[in-house]
Amino acid sequence: MTVDLWMLVYSGLLCALIPNVGVFGLSRLPGGLAWGFGNRDTPFTVPGWVERGRRAHANMVENLPVFTILVLVAHVAGKADATTALGSQIFFVGRVAHAAIYIAGIPVLRTIAFAVSVVGEVMILVRIFS
Repeated sequence: MTVDLWMLVYSGLLCALIPNVGVFGLSRLPGGLAWGFGNRDTPFTVPGWVERGRRAHANMVENLPVFTILVLVAHVAGKADATTALGSQIFFVGRVAHAAIYIAGIPVLRTIAFAVSVVGEVMILVRIFS
């Protein structure tokens, strides 16, 4: 398998792991497990980092389809090469940093990490059109 495809797999795993931050946070609060196993009809106050984890996951869910399309098109079109591999790695590292920084609550660095991941996608896109 190519580096691009491995980065796609790792990005999918990252997307699946991010929600566990919130689950961990909820399980440590009084009543958290009962609320989690219940119907969740009543609001439950959670720490800011748990909510940021939810938003980080939502952001990853929004960005993963674009990355997936770019990687798969590059692969199918025979355009996957060192540039797309590097773009894929940059995307993945940017997304790991974005999730960690978002959950930690560091606003400016969060935006920079997001921009880094977009640079990785743009690298793949440019290669597709070249």
